[in-house]
Amino acid sequence: MSAQRPQNVPALLLVLAGIGALCILDALMKYLALRHGAPAATLGRYVSGTIIGLAVWQWQGRPWLAPGGLGPNLVRGTLLAVMALAFFWSITRLPLALVLTLTFVGPLAVPFMASLYLKEPVQRRYVLAGGIGFVGVLVAAGGMPDLAGTQLLAVAAAVVAAILYAASAVIMRSRAAADGPTAITLVAAVVPMLWLSPAALTIPSLPTLPDLALVMATGLAGNIGVQLLARGYVHLEAQVSAVMEYSALPWAALLGWLFFDEAVAPATLAGAVIIAGACLWASRQPADAISPAPVP
Repeated sequence: MSAQRPQNVPALLLVLAGIGALCILDALMKYLALRHGAPAATLGRYVSGTIIGLAVWQWQGRPWLAPGGLGPNLVRGTLLAVMALAFFWSITRLPLALVLTLTFVGPLAVPFMASLYLKEPVQRRYVLAGGIGFVGVLVAAGGMPDLAGTQLLAVAAAVVAAILYAASAVIMRSRAAADGPTAITLVAAVVPMLWLSPAALTIPSLPTLPDLALVMATGLAGNIGVQLLARGYVHLEAQVSAVMEYSALPWAALLGWLFFDEAVAPATLAGAVIIAGACLWASRQPADAISPAPVP
């Protein structure tokens, strides 16, 4: 048996912090989507993300994608547009915790997507860790409830969003080292904004100043999350990063406790322990160092 050592700890922390930033984004988006509809709220998230991304891009000297990077990033931006619209619509129809639980089917597909796209060998440990993490999610959620009627469409939207997010994460892993986080973040805001621009026709009136502030906050949280993930992905295999996605559940519980005074149920704590164990197990790697992500 080969010796093992911890994964790159700073990279793991960057990914965990990035996931936390995206959890803040989800909470903000649920509020805005309920007030203004998912299409308009999703467009606002990417308009504000583009404004902030352009400012950072200008400040950092206008870095651009490496040769061959535009195509994959355009594909990723398109996937993000569909993913975001499906996800943010589903959280207006179902409880946020349930939607979050459903989206954790995504990391289970990442090892196989990474094998096809990045030529990473599928490692049984990561597949098992992903399965254990999903068990932890089910424990935390108290099992999957029975759903029927129109709720099934929302469930399907959440699952589709999870698969698209997983695919976009694999693409970002492939480009993170070559393109850099600043250009990746900007394109990941501009492309969805362009695809979603027709949603502007659904906005009945100008938003209030408080809502505009929240819209800008969604762009800030989303861009910070993408920046942190892009920096962390450079040093981690996609399969490891996928298991880290399960840390979103403890993040959600923490945010609910801090900002909405939501009590953390014992089942949530038990699930968090299982998830943490899966993440720690996945954070162990063979002695050979992980190389930067390949560029297909």
